[in-house]
Amino acid sequence: MNARVKAYAKLNLTLHITGEEGGYHNLDSLVLSVDLFDLIKAEKRKRDNLINVTMYGRGSEALSPKENNAVKAAEKFVARYGCGGADITIYKNIPMQAGLGGSSADVAGVLRAMARLYPVADESGLKQLADELGSDTGFMLTGGCARLRARGTQIEELSFSGKPCFLLLLPPQGVSTAECYRLYNGGVSGNSDEAARALERGDLRALGKNLYNALEVPARTINPDVGTAIDELKQFDPLGVCMTGSGSGVYAMFENIEFCEYAASRYKGKFKCFILKSHNIS
Repeated sequence: MNARVKAYAKLNLTLHITGEEGGYHNLDSLVLSVDLFDLIKAEKRKRDNLINVTMYGRGSEALSPKENNAVKAAEKFVARYGCGGADITIYKNIPMQAGLGGSSADVAGVLRAMARLYPVADESGLKQLADELGSDTGFMLTGGCARLRARGTQIEELSFSGKPCFLLLLPPQGVSTAECYRLYNGGVSGNSDEAARALERGDLRALGKNLYNALEVPARTINPDVGTAIDELKQFDPLGVCMTGSGSGVYAMFENIEFCEYAASRYKGKFKCFILKSHNIS
């Protein structure tokens, strides 16, 4: 028996830091799943409960199993539910160190794949495992649109009637999440309340005015290409421009696919660009 799961990326529409607790930063962030995904294949092992994970693409081949949260996710699943092991293959398409949640997506995808293999319908248990492995990983289990608080583990699902499109620019060098948070020293504020209200009424223009990321300044310090990408995207007069996660990915939001495709066709800068659309996983 085997299972195939698509693990989708996310964009942070807002990212506000509300404080620090126990060595972690607390967040207030609006997140949205987009149609960029890693493909995960899992097959039962017949003789033992061991986990074997193989990764391809985006430089993931060099990732040590000890540093790979996808391995940890499968091992935690086996330990919790006393099931057999699995041979897991992950085909990476989500860029790493780009703020798109690729690692969290893979953890959530592996948990979903294991739950299909064995099968397990314990949604609260899967959420607990996901939270242990990443700040926004619980959201990645279901995806869609949500407001995340605390370490990203408190999830408020939001209704969303709009269909924005995004032009993502990807600098060649990523941004270390740990270093970005280390350099954060406050001084910038945004409004997730206004953005959430705009989301729920489908007002993309108001949403665009409230896109915000508190980590933009330290990310620019670590990787000046972040600032360059932001400036390049603003030339297309989008509804808004923002960095996702801790960078280095930067996106412009457009009200429809035609405007987004037009901007992509006219972009002549040095960065790779992707057209992304919102995606509802559930």
